[in-house]
Amino acid sequence: MQKKSLLGQLIQNFCCLPGIGPKSAQRIAFYMLQRDRNGAKLLAETLLKALDQINHCQQCRTLTDQMLCETCSDSSRNTGILCIVESPADAWIIDQATAFKGCYFVLHGRLSPLDGIGPDEIGLNLLEKRLASGTIEELILATNSTVEGEATAYFISEIAKKHHVQASRIAHGVPMGGELEFTDSSTLSHAFNGRKII
Repeated sequence: MQKKSLLGQLIQNFCCLPGIGPKSAQRIAFYMLQRDRNGAKLLAETLLKALDQINHCQQCRTLTDQMLCETCSDSSRNTGILCIVESPADAWIIDQATAFKGCYFVLHGRLSPLDGIGPDEIGLNLLEKRLASGTIEELILATNSTVEGEATAYFISEIAKKHHVQASRIAHGVPMGGELEFTDSSTLSHAFNGRKII
């Protein structure tokens, strides 16, 4: 079997990124090699530095290059309210899109017994210790609206009940600007059942 050229390896390695197919990988590789070698070097250096220095926040488990992330070390945040999310990207999006001023707990996944992902694999043992400490007043469950995400939210709500901590679930439903005729039936059903008085 013939060994792949370095250019071929570079293109193939770009394909490992989510949303990047072979054509996009080719465009990125050729652009960097032909037009932006300095940018490519900076990207490579930053990526190596990030891989070496970025780990998990000791409190919320998001990605950070410090012991505590910016959110957990921000004294203006309400540490009694925890928003539970599946990934660091979810916490980032919520922070950008809302006025949420509490803290986060990042699961790095969701319960999936068929894949061998149980409570300890997503840090629920650590979350339960925090709930047992008596410093948490409310959990906002912001897991995805998938079967596994819903099961994870339910499981966490049961842990919260055990520790007398209020748990709420973010609303799911028809998006702003969306039209009912183009909304799938399960989303519409969820929105209809989750209606609130105005």
